[in-house]
Amino acid sequence: MQVLSFIFAEIFCMKLFVAGLPNDFDDDDLKDMFELYGTITSAAFVKDRATGKSKGFGFIEMPDKTEAMETISILNGTRIKGKQLSVQKAEERPPSNNRPGGDRFNRRY
Repeated sequence: MQVLSFIFAEIFCMKLFVAGLPNDFDDDDLKDMFELYGTITSAAFVKDRATGKSKGFGFIEMPDKTEAMETISILNGTRIKGKQLSVQKAEERPPSNNRPGGDRFNRRY
C-alpha cells in the first residue's frame, strides 16, 4: 500500500517552493494564501532554528499538479507587502552527510 501512495504522490502531487515571503508570515498565512488557488495538503514556513526568525521562504504541497502549475503561473512574480514572490516547483535535495540526521551508515571513523 505504501508503494501505491508513493506512486500516487509522484504522479499527481506537487511540492512548491515559495520565496520572498514577508517576515511576519506563518504557516497559517501561507496556507490561507495558497488555498485561494486550490487544495493544499501542507504548508510549512521555514524559520531559523537558533533564532526562530523567518527565513522568508516556505513550501506548499498540492495534491493536484494542474492546480499547482496554475498557481505558479498566477503567483510567481506578484508582490505581497512590498516583496516579490518567487513560486516554483520544489526540487528534491539529495541527503547530505553534513547535516544532522544525514546518512549515518557512510561515516568514516
